[in-house]
Amino acid sequence: MFTIVIGTPHQLINTLMKIIKRILFVLLTLVLLILVFAISVTQWEEHETAYLDIENHTEWQQTSWTITNVNIVPMTADTVLYNKTITITDGIITAIANDVVPVTTHVIDGQGKYLAPGLTDMHMHVWDKFELGLYVANGVTSVRNLLGMPMHLAIKHDIQDGSLLGPAFYTSSPQISGVDETDIIKTKVATPEEAVALMRSYKARGFDFVKTYNMLPKDIFDAVLTESQALDLPVVAHPSFKVPYAYHYQKAIATVEHTEDIYQQPLAYTFDYAKLDTIVAGYAVSGQSHCPTLTVFYNLTEIYNKGEALLQAENTKYINPFINEAAGDYEVHMARKANDSTATARINRQHQFHIETVKRLHKAGVNLVAGTDAGIVYTPAGFSLHKELELYTQAGMSNYEALLTATVNPGKVHPQYQQYGTVETGKVASFILANTNPLEDLATLQNPEWVMVNGRLLTNEDIVTLKKKAYQRNNYWASLVRVYKYILWDK
Repeated sequence: MFTIVIGTPHQLINTLMKIIKRILFVLLTLVLLILVFAISVTQWEEHETAYLDIENHTEWQQTSWTITNVNIVPMTADTVLYNKTITITDGIITAIANDVVPVTTHVIDGQGKYLAPGLTDMHMHVWDKFELGLYVANGVTSVRNLLGMPMHLAIKHDIQDGSLLGPAFYTSSPQISGVDETDIIKTKVATPEEAVALMRSYKARGFDFVKTYNMLPKDIFDAVLTESQALDLPVVAHPSFKVPYAYHYQKAIATVEHTEDIYQQPLAYTFDYAKLDTIVAGYAVSGQSHCPTLTVFYNLTEIYNKGEALLQAENTKYINPFINEAAGDYEVHMARKANDSTATARINRQHQFHIETVKRLHKAGVNLVAGTDAGIVYTPAGFSLHKELELYTQAGMSNYEALLTATVNPGKVHPQYQQYGTVETGKVASFILANTNPLEDLATLQNPEWVMVNGRLLTNEDIVTLKKKAYQRNNYWASLVRVYKYILWDK
């Protein structure tokens, strides 16, 4: 026999209060430990990316140059201007001539090599500052980031004020989708009024575009497009499944993303060439621009075709470690391959269909802008744009036409990109110096002799260092903290 002594109600309340206090103390201690950990790993990452701070590099603070004995690929026409001299003052091209007296003591001998405009990736995702170095090391000197977070506003500010090395940086808002959206990283919007309020907030905070996603219903989408024109805040659209595909041929929509979504949405996952021609005609008649992002799907085919060998490939090691693990792309698609013997053939056929789609869009005169979806599915920053251009040549473009998609064509979409993309007086001095003529061999741009970003010269030694730093980064926890802070508080 034993007896349970409950005691008086007052004693019971005191006991419960003690238990609650202890639980609260433990929870508060855990919260404080998490905060200390979060602050520690983010500060460590800031220290590790200090190599990108301009103040730490005297040589990067120089932005006035004279480049002599250089062959220019101006991208104003399919031509080369031989043996020219370029004068750059405070990061801007001020003269191009056959013989210009150097106006600075900083002279670069072009050694008869080929100077082309820096490239633009119009669809990418930055997860950390290490990737900024990867872009410029690969000659990608301007970008359009399409999953905006508060961190990207800080990056944009620091690049623009000249304190941080990186490509010219423009960013969309967080991605707006409908209430049926299942991805927690997207912002779910229930009413048109809520969407309008968000857009006004995004404009005030400094986002350059609004990114819409595939579960946005028509009434909210209509409100977004109307408000976008009122705010002068262009929409970049991942096609929505809640409206007809042709709905996206609207002036307020700057570009429609992903050739893959043509196959998915209006073609309903079929290889219907008659319907494809209707879509192509819609683009051509409306004047809508398209961003193919062929590379990210190509990398998906690589999972099926190469299996584990893909994981050992050099370029795949440049993906942010947290994003790489959290996405689980390899495991998901290997499971599908194991359960479906036709999966590999089907996905390879779809990739070829995407190339055929781009071929038809190009032939119809549609404005195509190069984008890669870098940052996901083993698609590394910077490197991937060279693959994208290669795929465009497979779609029938000449090297010059492929280069237009990453130089001149972005300026047809957004006016801020018009200051880049050609080698002309008055343009920003962002270049790639290649050993051979890229109009004859695009691959030469993958191994630049040097890169210039906004007048800042990055030597071959700098390029090697920037790639090495990104390759060796170990910022899993800092990235996790940043992404979940965004999901829980910052959207």
